[in-house]
Amino acid sequence: MTLTKNHVADEVQQALGVSRKRSMELVEILLEIVKSSLESDNDVLVSGFGKFCVREKKPRRGRNPATGTDMLLDGRKVVTFKCSAVLRDRINSGKVESPGS
Repeated sequence: MTLTKNHVADEVQQALGVSRKRSMELVEILLEIVKSSLESDNDVLVSGFGKFCVREKKPRRGRNPATGTDMLLDGRKVVTFKCSAVLRDRINSGKVESPGS
């Protein structure tokens, strides 16, 4: 199952005992902070979870799959994520904890 923004808001609502509207506001605020930080080329580090980084990709040669012709693809920025050792160990242990544990 994919975790959606609505699922996260539901978990926040249950964990904090706030209204559904307030929990969605909190999730939106958090995501806006992360997005604006990444837009400014700043990394986002969440201890015990991982680090989001903005990386520059250089222009590269590619191929149009429909026609097979060579083309030059522009450089771009991409967001990468590296999980923390704590999260990696937790994922590999198979141990499932409920939020707030």
